Amino acid sequence: MIPCQRHLFDIPDEVAFFNFSTLAPILKSSRAAGLAGVERKAQPWNVGRAERVEEPERARALFANLIGATPQDVAIVPAASYGIATAVANLEVGAGQRIVVLEDQYPNNVLPWVQRCQSVGAELVFVRRPEDDDLTNAVLMAIDDRTAIAALPHCFWTDGTLLDLSLIGRRCREVGAALVVDATQSTGAVPIDVAEVRPDFFIASAYKWLLCPYTMGFLYVAPQHQGGVPLEHSWRGGMIEGWDVDWNDGIMRYPESWQPGTGRFNMGESDNIISIPMTIVALKQIEDWGVREINSSLRRITETIIERTHELGLVAPTAEQRAGHMTGLRLVDSTRPNGLKDVQERLAARKVYISVRGDVIRIAPHLSVTDDDIDRLIMELAAVL
Repeated sequence: MIPCQRHLFDIPDEVAFFNFSTLAPILKSSRAAGLAGVERKAQPWNVGRAERVEEPERARALFANLIGATPQDVAIVPAASYGIATAVANLEVGAGQRIVVLEDQYPNNVLPWVQRCQSVGAELVFVRRPEDDDLTNAVLMAIDDRTAIAALPHCFWTDGTLLDLSLIGRRCREVGAALVVDATQSTGAVPIDVAEVRPDFFIASAYKWLLCPYTMGFLYVAPQHQGGVPLEHSWRGGMIEGWDVDWNDGIMRYPESWQPGTGRFNMGESDNIISIPMTIVALKQIEDWGVREINSSLRRITETIIERTHELGLVAPTAEQRAGHMTGLRLVDSTRPNGLKDVQERLAARKVYISVRGDVIRIAPHLSVTDDDIDRLIMELAAVL
């Protein structure tokens, strides 16, 4: 178990923060790296070209190590939606085929597929949550020979219900379907091995569980798709090696081929001298903690909260289906006036921060949470409910 790491975050004692799934605070060390980056931008003549090449490569390598990939498999993207749009642009689906998603899935991994289905005459299949919370089995039952793509999360965004991507990936390969995973709500807090899952595209926005700055994310592209078409055609993506474009007697020589690996899928300005150093610090800290250890430590916190809120009339997904790092609490008695609409605001007024998603109170702690924070959460939930 990892001891409380609150000293690494700038979270005042009076704040009980259980909302890392919405917008995670950055580490103090990451903030220092960002401020140093601002100073570099203020005096750009002191920024070497080698740094601007090496730092993004370092970030790619750190992320790759977290998911069991190689740096050549990873691109830097600004958001999960960017990575999913890249997948949409590089996967085939025809009339009469199906794309499988979850009912009430986060929109980023649904809306692009809605448009794609409409444009080609394919069908979008929404998998409903079963009573036993076994989303994995429900998805496996939905994937058949008509399935072209399964576009899924690693865990459900409102309550942390986990999908077994290894089983789903195997089923996709059996029927010849592609697997696109939005792992924004799990990467950095739940172990994953893309070599075992073998997704076609695996995307993670990094401002949540990866503790990175906003507009930072990563895209894993399976080897069979690395010769695909990027969303942007930047000159950096087309370069084979080196930094400078090829000038010859004042005439521009444009690159004639893309660089190998996923470098072609990098967003423009992926060498951001402010956010990339912040990202490196955050990913290195997660590597030092260990994702398995993070998950075990956060599971202890969420299990304690689930047990203590049960007497308040709140229930969570079944123990067998929970991801561990976050959970969603639902009222057993759904007759409460106004449902849960006012819970988030009333707790925030008491400096206890959670999020409400539909009929779910989402609890998403990190290693900054103390026992006192948990006591305050239970006390304030009891008062509000």
